[in-house]
Amino acid sequence: MTVTATSAGESDQLQPQIAPASRTARLLRLVPALAAALSGVLLYISFPPRTLWWLALPAFAVLGWALRGRSWKAGLGLGYLFGLGFLLPLLVWTGVEVGPGPWIALVAIEAVFVALVGAGIAAVSKLPGSPVWAAALWVAGEAARARAPFNGFPWGKIAFGQADGVFLPLAAVGGTPVLGFAVVLCGFGLYEVVRLAVEGRRTRAVQRSAATVALLSVAVPVVAAVAARPLVSDKAENGTATVAVIQGNVPRAGLDFNAQRRAVLDYHARETERLAAQVKAGKVAQPDFVLWPENSSDIDPFANADARAVIDGAAKAIGVPISVGGVVARDGKLFNEQILWDPAKGPVDAYDKRQIQPFGEYLPLRSLVGAINENWTSMVRQDFSRGTEPGVFTMDGAKVGLVTCYEAAFDWTVRSEVTDGAQMISVPSNNATFDRSEMTYQQLAMSRIRAVEHSRTVTVPVTSGVSAIIMPDGRITQKTGMFVADSLVQKVPLRSSETPATRLGILPEIALVLVAASGLGWAIGAGMRGRRAAEV
Repeated sequence: MTVTATSAGESDQLQPQIAPASRTARLLRLVPALAAALSGVLLYISFPPRTLWWLALPAFAVLGWALRGRSWKAGLGLGYLFGLGFLLPLLVWTGVEVGPGPWIALVAIEAVFVALVGAGIAAVSKLPGSPVWAAALWVAGEAARARAPFNGFPWGKIAFGQADGVFLPLAAVGGTPVLGFAVVLCGFGLYEVVRLAVEGRRTRAVQRSAATVALLSVAVPVVAAVAARPLVSDKAENGTATVAVIQGNVPRAGLDFNAQRRAVLDYHARETERLAAQVKAGKVAQPDFVLWPENSSDIDPFANADARAVIDGAAKAIGVPISVGGVVARDGKLFNEQILWDPAKGPVDAYDKRQIQPFGEYLPLRSLVGAINENWTSMVRQDFSRGTEPGVFTMDGAKVGLVTCYEAAFDWTVRSEVTDGAQMISVPSNNATFDRSEMTYQQLAMSRIRAVEHSRTVTVPVTSGVSAIIMPDGRITQKTGMFVADSLVQKVPLRSSETPATRLGILPEIALVLVAASGLGWAIGAGMRGRRAAEV
């Protein structure tokens, strides 16, 4: 054997050739992580107030590329990065008044669900029909987020970014799970189409069945959305009602508005009386009933005669029933309550909010939170209690279902009002705490989805805006600005028919969770069989 000596100079000349290749390899390993994070940001950009709903498709296509063929551990990390890229900007409004700590903590927890979904998608990524399993896993992740921890936080469901999109009619078919599934399926299918096209050019051999599944994953959601359009209608089935939505405004934005409760009540009474004067002058149609927002009377009218007199005066001025958002103490408990106020009889009915907001209306882990920051516990001195019954007010013959603010994010709270007889829905809200952030537009989009999902007119009275009137087909016909006093008056259709989504309720979500479990089971079984075969 001949050994050739290499001089020190020759060795030095080799080093620069090796180092760049090594650095390039390391950089290339970072590409999937960067792609996962940026595709999460892309998904955020698809959400309101922007109308770029279609960006959700390339966001999931890129995620599909990043996760394909990865181990479940890699999928866990990439999924977490995707979740951070999506949720950090989406939920930044949660720190408007309380600082970045709660915002970052919330995102860190919620992104864990996305990470688990990422691990599952990586596991099923090489199964036949992988877009179907992956999309079902995403819906399963949303289902889990909507229920835990602390009774769930479904903000950021894919469906809530599709109010302006072509897939919107699918909300009437199976609610937010089916609408979200269609969007995610189309995104993952888009990646499969591109992947198979590229591989086909290289190898000239693309499996026909895989190509068929990929194309169907893109085409079926679009065709289904077009086929579902007849389910979307704004025709009156039970006559019409002329509704007035009052936005009284608040003295200033932020948490401090709670210290000015009487001013907020006076503002809403004043705007109602101004509307009454316009009606008397013949400038505006006489409404059949009036809707005030959540927290329009944070002074308990049952315990404070002056607050009762202000509300009573406004009701008598307009001469029709008012739904008033109040904070009411009863039997030592505190309730976020909608009160039906008759101009002749006073308060005649009430609805207590059932899905209350953790860390806003009640404080889980109070002692732990207090140990971290005493100021946070002072913001929620007394926990609100939950209501137990749906709220449907009969207002001048119309049945109005009440869904208070945060409740609009939850499928069950909205559906229960419709199945209890609501012919239209009102979503009284208070967004003053979140200033001029995107929160109010994200919540408004939810109400548009709910309108189509249950084929009901939805009104959104908000203390500081944006208040709106939404037709059963999801169109906003009137809306206010932010932090202005205003009122909206419109004749709206009343409807009683139920969409498939209303009738089916939770069943589509259960079916998709079972699909996800089947795909995951198949992937785990295939992996175990592969390892056994390798050991033989």
